[in-house]
Amino acid sequence: MSTSLDAPFDPPPPPRPPDGHGLLEGKVVVVTAAAGTGIGSATARRCLHEGASVVVSDAHERRLAETAEQMAAEAGADGAERVHALACDVRNEAQVGSLYDGATARFGRLDVAVHNAGLGGTVPLVDMTDEQWSSVLDITLTGTFRCTRAALTRMLPQKRGVVVNNASVLGWRAQPGQAHYAAAKAGVMALTRCAAAEAAPFGVRVNAVSPSLAEHPFLNRAIPDDDLAVLRRRELFGRGAETWEVANVIVFLASDYSSYMSGEVISVSSQHP
Repeated sequence: MSTSLDAPFDPPPPPRPPDGHGLLEGKVVVVTAAAGTGIGSATARRCLHEGASVVVSDAHERRLAETAEQMAAEAGADGAERVHALACDVRNEAQVGSLYDGATARFGRLDVAVHNAGLGGTVPLVDMTDEQWSSVLDITLTGTFRCTRAALTRMLPQKRGVVVNNASVLGWRAQPGQAHYAAAKAGVMALTRCAAAEAAPFGVRVNAVSPSLAEHPFLNRAIPDDDLAVLRRRELFGRGAETWEVANVIVFLASDYSSYMSGEVISVSSQHP
């Protein structure tokens, strides 16, 4: 049997999601970009599975309402009480503030904020317009800044809380056509570390996850199929992560099991060089 990393092989199937263990029992969690089938919705579902009440948010109101209804049904008898949907475009400061005010008004407090909103795309640098650059930076980096600022504004006075930002391995690694996205995600990493340093004296933690490739049905809208095939081959398991596999790491960072961790960026990846 060949052990070469370049040798073709049939990827093993992903494992089954683990059972919940009450890691977020009684917590109130806000998740941005939670509609649809990506990391945000998977994170909201895992938080519910671990006992949290969840405020799901997204700029797409119809998809958000559908997702919230599905999550409430999946959560069981008390699902309608534990799931709350609030539309928010992270490009709009007023809407971001309303999201966190609404979460507090609905559940009485805010324990965890997961900032997942981002915009990608593949464009060679020499062909990239100012508008394309600015659009990705505004949603992916500045949007995360707006949300982190809003969350900390409410968490610091209460002297507790956790923020988890979604970065990317592209914040560390180069990939053609991804200059805008990589720059934004590197900025998310730096923002996370600086925010953690400011929040630590108040007992508030700020960390980030850095996924390599997370599989969902709309992934090829941002990445061409041929490029996706190459990226999958770079992973040691020969596949991208299931979105719930990334969500599990977010739940860990949100939980008391990571109580000493702040200012960290955790890679959720099986890439080899």
